[in-house]
Amino acid sequence: MNITDFEIYKDLLKEQSGLVLGHEKIYLIESRLSPIARKWGFDNLDAMTWALKGVPDYRLVYDIVQAMTTNETSFFRDTRPFELFTDFVLPEAMKKCAARKKIRIWCAAASSGQEPYSIAMLLKERSAQLAGWNIEIIGTDISREILAQASEGSYTQFEVQRGLPIQMLVKYFKQVDKKWNINDDVKKMVKYQYFNLLEPMTSLGIFDIVFCRNVLIYFDDADKKQILERMARQMTDDAILFLGGAETVLGITDALKPVTDKRGLYAKPDNPLTKK
Repeated sequence: MNITDFEIYKDLLKEQSGLVLGHEKIYLIESRLSPIARKWGFDNLDAMTWALKGVPDYRLVYDIVQAMTTNETSFFRDTRPFELFTDFVLPEAMKKCAARKKIRIWCAAASSGQEPYSIAMLLKERSAQLAGWNIEIIGTDISREILAQASEGSYTQFEVQRGLPIQMLVKYFKQVDKKWNINDDVKKMVKYQYFNLLEPMTSLGIFDIVFCRNVLIYFDDADKKQILERMARQMTDDAILFLGGAETVLGITDALKPVTDKRGLYAKPDNPLTKK
C-alpha cells in the first residue's frame, strides 16, 4: 500500500473513531481490510481504496471502522486492577454511596464483555455485603457486532482459559456443546450499548466507577484530553477512574489526578484520595 492510500484510511479512521495509525500499521490495514474488500465485491484492496476517494457508501465506511477497531480483551485482564477494585475501590464506593445504596459502573470499550462480566462476578462474590444495593454496570463499545457477542455471553474454551479462575468458571458458567455460557443472573447485571468516545457523554448519566483501560493509547493527545474531560464531567465528586498501565492523565488534563499510591487509578482534583 502506498502512502497516499494509507493517508485515506488514516484520515477516515481518525474522523470516524479517533483511532490514530502510524505508517508502521500499514500491514494491519492490509490484513484486516482485505476481507472487507472481498465482502464488498472489490477485486482487491486497491479497488476499495479507489471507491473511498469518491462519496463512499456509509455501510462500507462502517465495516472498515469495525474491522480496524481493536477488540483484544480477556477475563480479569492484568489482574491488579481487579484486586484494586475489590480491596479498595468498591469499599470506598460503598462508603460514599451508603445513603442511596446505588453504584453505577461504566466499562468504556467493553469489547466482547470479559471486563464487565469480570466485575459482575466479583460483585456476585460479595452478594452478602451488597444485599439491598442497586449496582448498575454499563458496557459500551464502538462495534455493534462485538456488543452483540458480549450480550450473548458465550465464550470458547480458549477465551475462558485466558485469565478466568477455574473456580469462577465452574460457579458462573455452564458448558453448552463447545461453548461456555455465562449464567443468566450474571449476564443480567450488565447492560450493553453502542457508544463512540468522541461523542458527548451526557446521555450515559453519572458514574461512581469508570473503567477505560487500554483505550486511550489509540488516540492522539487532543482527543485524549477531550475524552478525559468529558468523562470527568460524568463522574461523581468521589468517583474513581481506571486507566491502563501505559496510560496517564499527566500532561494531558488537570481534570483528573492520580490516586495516591494506587497506580492506574484517577479521581477529580478535590477528591482527598488524590496526590496533592
